Amino acid sequence: MIQRFDRNDRRILTFPAVHPCENISPATLLDSLITLSRNICNFKSKFFATQRKNVRETIRQVGILLIFFEEIRDNLPSIRDSIILCFAELHTTFQKLKFLLDDCTREGARTWMLMKSHSVASQFRALIRTVATALDVLPLNSLNISREIKELVIMVANQAQRAKMELDPEDEDAMKRVILIMNQFENKFEPDTCISKKVLDYLNITTWAQCHKETKFLEEEINFECSENYEREVPMLSSLVGFLSYCRGILFEDSVYGNTDQSDGASNLEALTCLNPEDFRCPISLELMTDPVTVSTGQTYDRVSIQRWLKSGNLLCPKTGEILQSTELLPNSTLRKLIQQFCADNGISLAKSRKKNRDISRTIFPGSPAAAEAIKFLSEFLASRLYFGSDQQIIKAAYEIRLLAKSNIFNRSVLIEAASIPALLQILNTNDPIMQENSISALLKLSKHSNGKKVIMENGGLKLIISVLKDGLKVEAKQIAAAIIFYISSPREYRKAIGENPEVFPALVELIKDGTSCGKKNAIVAIFGLLLSHRNHERALGAGTVPALVDLLASSDKVELNTDALAVLASLAEKTEGSFAILEASALPVILSQLQNITSRAGKEYCVSILLYLCINCGAEVLAALVREQALMPLLYSLLTEGTSQAKKRTRSLIKILQKFCETSTSRFVSEVPQEQFIDVR
Repeated sequence: MIQRFDRNDRRILTFPAVHPCENISPATLLDSLITLSRNICNFKSKFFATQRKNVRETIRQVGILLIFFEEIRDNLPSIRDSIILCFAELHTTFQKLKFLLDDCTREGARTWMLMKSHSVASQFRALIRTVATALDVLPLNSLNISREIKELVIMVANQAQRAKMELDPEDEDAMKRVILIMNQFENKFEPDTCISKKVLDYLNITTWAQCHKETKFLEEEINFECSENYEREVPMLSSLVGFLSYCRGILFEDSVYGNTDQSDGASNLEALTCLNPEDFRCPISLELMTDPVTVSTGQTYDRVSIQRWLKSGNLLCPKTGEILQSTELLPNSTLRKLIQQFCADNGISLAKSRKKNRDISRTIFPGSPAAAEAIKFLSEFLASRLYFGSDQQIIKAAYEIRLLAKSNIFNRSVLIEAASIPALLQILNTNDPIMQENSISALLKLSKHSNGKKVIMENGGLKLIISVLKDGLKVEAKQIAAAIIFYISSPREYRKAIGENPEVFPALVELIKDGTSCGKKNAIVAIFGLLLSHRNHERALGAGTVPALVDLLASSDKVELNTDALAVLASLAEKTEGSFAILEASALPVILSQLQNITSRAGKEYCVSILLYLCINCGAEVLAALVREQALMPLLYSLLTEGTSQAKKRTRSLIKILQKFCETSTSRFVSEVPQEQFIDVR
């Protein structure tokens, strides 16, 4: 069979053509060749920003050969090896030509294809010469075709052999202009906007959306280069990203600038997690795990590190010292997704080399001097627009900052240095919901930077962010405000100051009650972060956090949301006041139901922690209720075999407490509780 030619996952300027198998039917091969030729000829109706002359010549020659293929399809001669050889070679070459034409018309890749013009022209030349070579072995005289068709094929063969397929002079001029602009950036000169616009017009990049697509494509190429540990093109790609980001922010004033970017819009807002990022580091290498796997003791390591450990003859768990009952490594796909999301949020690349310092430096430092200066010019322009622009200019500037700071630590630092945060804080009190959402979203990205947290707190940002959390004009703005509170509460000194604000916990609890799933999750995780300061436990309890979480658990079927709610309850239950608040909220049946039904292992472990603290802090009332639950012991026993070492430790403690309570109870109570449900863990 002939493999499909369209491969959506193919990287640009790669040509994974498949050679037809040796025993393919000649008729099948010819039919596939005709289909492929027609697909190439259909490119006549598409726009080519570059390589126009080479494209026209290629399509013309393939079109002539298509006439030849259709001519002999109904009168296929007794096949000869030379004919099959020719058709097979043409089939492979035409696949590559189609890939090349796809790349020349690929959305978002016009700038990159311009800068690769020399290489692309060479590809056209090589492929057309291959067509000529294939036609050399074609026995035209043995084919039953008209003299005119034979002459056309001979003409194509001769022209293909002599085809120059040179770089279009107009492409070369445009490419030189881009290089000039990047050199000006590198030398700290702001380029003439007329020259920049002339380049974009040549490539028919005439709208904000088109410019943004070009930027996103180049960023994806940078990520691919780094993930493959092949970074030769990164400086050029980074320079182009800087140039196009500059153009997007300064040259385009479209009113529809944000409509095509749903990946960063309100439809896909950031959801937080209670997991500590330090949990993402391998206990052996102390680097972020790229392929986390779990061993028989329940501990998780990076696959490469634990495999190296095992191959050296070590059969003990590196973290616990326990003997590994098995060397089987179970992939931890949930943790892997969380790590990937964490890295995306913080601009960290998980390159195959696993060199942490290089990964972080790629996002802390610019990819090239030209990119650095372009972002600096743009940041100063955007900050100025925030202070002195019209309402529409302010909205667009905030949106541009939101995009720039999304996944690049260097961009965040430059935007902070340009004094964008005070300006963004000033416009939070606006009556325009779009302006408020863009400004709070931009602040969210900047709050991930250590200096960003500091500037927000020092400029009175906490009060303004809490105001949005309480009375935001859109629900999206409220849930973004909750996420900012989580990020700025990570330093210990800010955590204390935030907790002392009397409005923060009530506002977060209201979001748990009335917010969207994303809003509820962000509010829960913000509370979790604030609880790292023990002084905030009493404030959280006073705001009604426990009843709100219990109600959520009783009504929600979202595993991640419930797991985070259980994490907060487990944190509150550590103190006696928290345990009694959980008991007073009639939470015990809800916790037991979650232990039985939640599919998250972390959720089950939080349930055990809550039950353990309730037993320790609340005593006989809880113990008596738990020993009456006949389904409890099998669940606890399963955690002894499947949970992490910490979960196993707490589960053993809970079982022992229940067992001791049962043994010391009156004979009346013992007769009510079947003893076979208890297991000996001593």
